Amino acid sequence: MIKPEFHVFVCTSSRINGTQKGYCHSNDSTEIVTNFIEAIEENDISDKVMVTNSGCLGLCNEGQIVIVYPEGTWYGKVTPDDVDEIVQSHLINGDIVKRLEI
Repeated sequence: MIKPEFHVFVCTSSRINGTQKGYCHSNDSTEIVTNFIEAIEENDISDKVMVTNSGCLGLCNEGQIVIVYPEGTWYGKVTPDDVDEIVQSHLINGDIVKRLEI
């Protein structure tokens, strides 16, 4: 992959020592990462989108957190079921999912 058009970061509460613990990890964040990877492949946009899990982003009260760059759009309270909407609306059609934006 060359430089992606979009870079999606999903908080999985990864710690520097490699352990995963915290709010997002305890609330389906790894499933969210998996759903993004699957939806990106199913929509044949894997050459345009990179997905990366991140450490704690410090907004646990808004978790699970997803950030989409280059816009820098922050989504909060994301569930695994929200992933297809973010992929279709934001990554494919260019429309921010307002109900999840923080």
